[in-house]
Amino acid sequence: MHKIWLKQYPAGVPAEVRTDLHASLVALLDESFRKYRDLAAYRFMGRSISYGEVDRLSQALAAWLQSQRLDRGDRVAVMMPNVPQYPVAVAAILRAGCVVVNVNPLHSARELEHQLKDSGAKAIVILESCAATLQQVLGSVPTCTVVVASTGDLLGWLKGALVNRAVRGRTAPPYTVAGAVRFADAIARGRRMRLAPPSVGPDDIAVLQYTGGTTGVSKGAVLLHRNLVANVLQCEAWYRPALARVPPGEQVVTVCALPLHHVFGFNVVMMLGLRTGGCGILIANPRDIAALLAELSRQRLHSFPAVNTLFDAVAGHPDFAKVDWSHLRISVGGGMAVQRATAKRWLDKTGCPIVEGYGLSEASPSVTCNPVDGDRFTGSIGLPLPGTELMLIDDAGHEVPPGAPGEIAVRGPQVMAGYWQRPDETAKAMTADGFLRTGDIGVVDERGYFRIVDRKKDMIVVSGFNVYPNEVEDVVTQLDGVRECAAVGVPDAKAGEAVKLVVVKNDPALTEADVRAYCETHLTGYKRPKWVEFRADLPKTPVGKVLRRELREAR
Repeated sequence: MHKIWLKQYPAGVPAEVRTDLHASLVALLDESFRKYRDLAAYRFMGRSISYGEVDRLSQALAAWLQSQRLDRGDRVAVMMPNVPQYPVAVAAILRAGCVVVNVNPLHSARELEHQLKDSGAKAIVILESCAATLQQVLGSVPTCTVVVASTGDLLGWLKGALVNRAVRGRTAPPYTVAGAVRFADAIARGRRMRLAPPSVGPDDIAVLQYTGGTTGVSKGAVLLHRNLVANVLQCEAWYRPALARVPPGEQVVTVCALPLHHVFGFNVVMMLGLRTGGCGILIANPRDIAALLAELSRQRLHSFPAVNTLFDAVAGHPDFAKVDWSHLRISVGGGMAVQRATAKRWLDKTGCPIVEGYGLSEASPSVTCNPVDGDRFTGSIGLPLPGTELMLIDDAGHEVPPGAPGEIAVRGPQVMAGYWQRPDETAKAMTADGFLRTGDIGVVDERGYFRIVDRKKDMIVVSGFNVYPNEVEDVVTQLDGVRECAAVGVPDAKAGEAVKLVVVKNDPALTEADVRAYCETHLTGYKRPKWVEFRADLPKTPVGKVLRRELREAR
């Protein structure tokens, strides 16, 4: 496809970016730690943590990790919400020459076990609120080294103790895992050690970012250092027109409410913020909107990346006006489609339009975005980022005629190397000429703006998180009393989509409460069905394939 979109680029945004100036994320981090040493990198519960402090803490933890016989290329899992220990742990793992394995802190024991086994993670850094889940699977995974952090570890002795007591409850002791080392102890020991910086290059693996699949088996997208560096630099160039309107000398402050373990939060929020010398306001629980707004009311905000549900919840909360939104320069929507009603309300209340983007774990993640110097919401996913090619193809891989819908395929420096230890799945996802098949059906207009019209896969997107029907079905069919079931996505005013589960019983005594209780044990919250329906049978094709479309339309 001819790059017709380049004519729509805002002034100052290049068609290509130099992605070879940093050999790795480690080099990018080292540069930022030197350049912005005295600036605040993060604020959390009223405390500022400087770039220099993140540098010192991560060096110590990296040295300690190396002392645990973790070699270059070994995988280390991180299972935490947005607390300051998360960026410290990520920087430490990368500086030790290891690979970050991002784990959702809400994962069930089954989900955690699969990810640790599949990645072969030898170590994990985990918040103590997740430790009970880890304890259930330690006997069956290769993970031997465990570091357990407490919420208040980096808040100072007195405040940290008070926060930990509040988080645990008045009488609950700190929860740990047999043989685990406390985060603070690992840091203290590492300070007495010397880090031996390994040679980390652009083609080394930086992150295994787990994503679902049409088979329901979670796969690790292999993101190389050069993939993630490229996407940081692409986004930096794209956001430049908006951030240039921040007064000279004023540090850009970004709301870090998106989970940092999610690829959008990891690279477009955390890594980009570190690259540009910004300060991130860490929000550990974005579902507590009142607490989130109370925290933001104490800050001057410039950037707010979020998903539709968060924009909507914040704009509709009675405490919204307590925050000074007059300095907001960029509101980026991703992870799920932004609804027009939400975009209108946000613009009316803040004066800062939501610019919607599009990406996926396999692309580090950003692929397209609307120009950030606009004054309205477009309803499209925007233009391909610098150095990114998009093409619409048919099932045979041929480009479709102009104006026709086709599967979005992307090629660029941010596209993954493949799926971890799954060459068959990699071959299915990539074309012979290096384009990644996204599974999303799109159209492009005469200016080069892309719009998603449908999903080729049956994936359900709940508040920006992917839910794969086969995974839900595989879990629920293991419940006694279930003969078969099907999971589909249905519209939901709050989450964009919700999971609807249709169940066929083989035990008449099975109840909706039984199904829900089972799902609460075996599925992360956003994967659990909001709607449960019982039927005598499921609609199927002559060859026995369940007709999910009929189930979606029957609601």
